[in-house]
Amino acid sequence: MTSAQPMPSRIINSVAPIRVCDNGGWTDTWFAKHGKIFNIGVYPYVEVQIDVYPRHEREHRCILHAENFGDRYAVFPRHERHEWIHHPLLEAAIDYMGVPENLSVQISIYSEAPAGCSTGTSASVSVALIGALDQLTPGCRTPLEIAYIAHRIETEMLGQQSGIQDQLCAAFGGINYIEMFDYPYAAVSPILVPNSIWWELERRLVLIFLGRSHSSSQVHEMVIQGLEDAGPDNPKLEALRKTAQRSRDALYAGDFVALGRAMIDNTEAQRTLHPQLVSRDAQQVIDIAREYGALGWKVNGAGGEGGSLTLLCGSSMSRKRAMIRAIEETNPLFQNIPIYLSRFGLRVWSREGDGASPTRE
Repeated sequence: MTSAQPMPSRIINSVAPIRVCDNGGWTDTWFAKHGKIFNIGVYPYVEVQIDVYPRHEREHRCILHAENFGDRYAVFPRHERHEWIHHPLLEAAIDYMGVPENLSVQISIYSEAPAGCSTGTSASVSVALIGALDQLTPGCRTPLEIAYIAHRIETEMLGQQSGIQDQLCAAFGGINYIEMFDYPYAAVSPILVPNSIWWELERRLVLIFLGRSHSSSQVHEMVIQGLEDAGPDNPKLEALRKTAQRSRDALYAGDFVALGRAMIDNTEAQRTLHPQLVSRDAQQVIDIAREYGALGWKVNGAGGEGGSLTLLCGSSMSRKRAMIRAIEETNPLFQNIPIYLSRFGLRVWSREGDGASPTRE
């Protein structure tokens, strides 16, 4: 008869939204130096749960359970193993934040958004994970501090290309206008609108996953090299910045036609950076959306093969549903992902033992 597994003395939970409709993307980067971005935080969110135990009750100090990938393994500090092997972003975040000597933890991570969906999911996972790990110590970092830590891990510890908008959206949620005044430092202005506009925007938005994970490619490296050589005042970057301002103003006015036009112009501005940033699959979805009277479309993230699009539909609910059916029937890989606007960004709470009250929000 096997002995009973120890019960956690504390359970920490955190969630963070993903991001869609990032008008002005590409201008939140080191080579742009300054930028303006409009984006929308939505559910499905990513979830992190940390089961906390006294150190002596568990063999390993840290077990990571990446549910979407079916991976469960012990994580060691980099100085012990010299490299992050399975999920470098997650392992680097754990290494950066650390686990107190007197504790052991099991960290479970899950997202309903497909991996590589171009909705900032990796940034959302990183923000949610850092927010949860922050609860293991007396410190209480702000959402802004957590966003910058997540960005620093990706760019400095892992040496990857990353703008700042995804981490900020995950941390703050809602609809945001972000002004990056000196990379990576930015001011986040929540766009507060009446419920009637909020609900109508939520009803009109559609997220279409193209069925293939997005990944950085040679095309992206070519674009970055060209933008780096051209400097931060490149007219192509300025065209992207303007779509963010127009999106903000359109939403405040409740003008969905103007918002849709800003989305379209942003996608066309992406195309001017490199034709392949709007893939053939994305163009196929755009053509169907146009046929069904959609007001706008935005290739999410940097663009390229795979990933997803945000569509802004007209006023007819039945026509929206017909459009989604037509898109999914065109290619079995295309998938509508139901989304809901997130009024909150990162949320973290914990319970001391089974049935206890929440200790901190």
